[in-house]
Amino acid sequence: MPGTASTSTTVGPLPSLTAQAERLSELGVPDLAGIPADEMRAFTEGAGGARTDALLVVHPDRAPASALAPLLRRDGKPGFVVVDMPDVDRFTPVDIGLPEASLYLVTGIDRGDDKADWSPEEALPALTEENRSPLLLTEGIHWVLQQPRALERNRCFMTIGSRLRKANGGFDARTPAIWISNGTGRDGRERRNAPKVGWCWWGNRHTWLGFASATGRESV
Repeated sequence: MPGTASTSTTVGPLPSLTAQAERLSELGVPDLAGIPADEMRAFTEGAGGARTDALLVVHPDRAPASALAPLLRRDGKPGFVVVDMPDVDRFTPVDIGLPEASLYLVTGIDRGDDKADWSPEEALPALTEENRSPLLLTEGIHWVLQQPRALERNRCFMTIGSRLRKANGGFDARTPAIWISNGTGRDGRERRNAPKVGWCWWGNRHTWLGFASATGRESV
């Protein structure tokens, strides 16, 4: 097991739930998800609109990763999904009980910098031991939409709560992550510094990827 050269980080308090609802409305997420903007606002007010300890999330069945990723922005460049992940929306929650609601909250988010240079295979049991739940890919995208500084050069994160189950019952070895493109290879130079949804192998380590997780999920 690698050492822990850095500490976890929550990247500071989130915007208020009221502000988060407005941010998603500005991005067109209510229309994308088929949820009236007023319903989203009412949800956040009912949850405590001034709260800054929770992330507002649209259920992945209503707003999949492929639709959310292009809404990300960094240096004026839109986010994208890597070309060799056309099945991104088939990466679904694994052993995570999501609230049965179109909207829910994620609490206690942490980027998991302390587990940089760990493999997903190593990180998952450690998170479980810490009573933490790995973020879904869609939750990670929501986080960066609300708090862009959650994504930094050499400090990005994996979202191993989402995995693709194969027909034989096993899991695809790819595990989703969100990081910053270097504009190389098939990304294209024009995408340098853009937010990137991609994948890494289940057994591989990366010094620049932590493991985003949360303490809980709740509905109102």
